[in-house]
Amino acid sequence: MAMPRVLVAEDEFIIALDLCQTVSEAGFQVEGPHADMSSAMLAMQKRKPDLAILDVNLDDGEAFSLAEQLMKEDVPVIFHSGHFSRKEMEARYPDAFACEKPCPPNQILETVQEALSTH
Repeated sequence: MAMPRVLVAEDEFIIALDLCQTVSEAGFQVEGPHADMSSAMLAMQKRKPDLAILDVNLDDGEAFSLAEQLMKEDVPVIFHSGHFSRKEMEARYPDAFACEKPCPPNQILETVQEALSTH
């Protein structure tokens, strides 16, 4: 059975590499990192991911429209943000998950497992 595919959209290069490495080392397939919404959206259209980890602020704007599109297609979303608190994100998107930056790798992976298990 193929491991779940995780789309990563993060514009801060070091954080993006760290996220991708964390997810990859846990055995997941990684799509990304994408620094902007347009490339993440294109990747999503080519092959729907099983889960997405999105920084809210990307190079070409906020990721909310991408998140909404993913959620419409029943893809769990984890917001990974330093600008919005977990409570703010969960209030705005009750069906999404959120991790505040800086977020330790084990917390990211716990959130990934939780998000995948609820879908």
